[in-house]
Amino acid sequence: MTLRIVFLGSPEFAIPALEALHSHYGITGVVTQPDRPAGRGKQLTSPPVYAAADRLKIPVIQPEKLRSPDVYNTIAAWQPELIVVAAYGQILRQNLLELPRYGCINIHPSLLPRWRGASPIPFTLLNGDTETGVTVMKMDAGMDTGDILSQVVTPILPEDNAGTLHDRLSHLGADLLIQTIPGYVSGQTVSVPQDDSFATYSRLITKQDGAMAFQKECRQLVNQVRAFTPWPGAFFTWKEAPFKVLKAHSKESEGVIPGEKWVITGLPAVGAKDGWLVIDECQPAGKRAMPGGDFLRGIQDWI
Repeated sequence: MTLRIVFLGSPEFAIPALEALHSHYGITGVVTQPDRPAGRGKQLTSPPVYAAADRLKIPVIQPEKLRSPDVYNTIAAWQPELIVVAAYGQILRQNLLELPRYGCINIHPSLLPRWRGASPIPFTLLNGDTETGVTVMKMDAGMDTGDILSQVVTPILPEDNAGTLHDRLSHLGADLLIQTIPGYVSGQTVSVPQDDSFATYSRLITKQDGAMAFQKECRQLVNQVRAFTPWPGAFFTWKEAPFKVLKAHSKESEGVIPGEKWVITGLPAVGAKDGWLVIDECQPAGKRAMPGGDFLRGIQDWI
């Protein structure tokens, strides 16, 4: 099957889909976000999709605003029959949605209508969901409100964090996309409207979302660690500096003072509402990531 496809995406999540489309169909053009300051030196850095498209020799544009008439004209000149979107980061206006013969489809890393919005993977973990997945949907003018074309489900494993779940869902999404396109463009796929009564929403997360409050239950704190690893990181203040918790588990106990420091089975622990948050892996300010036991062996004043 020959198909003129334009791809919109920016972060690492989009790369498996980009590569899969390029391998199966070829891609006429790529739209990604502009270079942004990144890292401690705030050096201008291209989005990961830019580097992938450049490696694959696909034409790329990086508009500041997708709604610019010049951007629309450039995409129209590519004569797309289908536009595929994966974590692009801007809303598509109606003129762009209606441009391709087969419209626009989106790969979304949740089981829509659950966790529409900007941060579905962290919110899935933060709320203690036991399963998640990827949805390929026909795009409309709303935010992740279009009809569902296909979905795949995956369990959330006890050891999963946002990083591991991100990587698994990105590859599941690429596979699902390739499986979905033939039936979709041939008209054999029956799309299913979303039930808005089951919709939940995930907002854009910030660095401050990682700040830990030990008045919460241990379960909530463990979910916070999983949801915000690797970014922005779950942390609390120790010795007037951020102390990151990279992996943790809970130990129920009564009479614990929230915020109290202790040692449990050779690991640092902090009191919470209903027990102890036991820190399996951590990163003190200015130090490398390390097992909790190694951290304790290197200091004398945890308690």
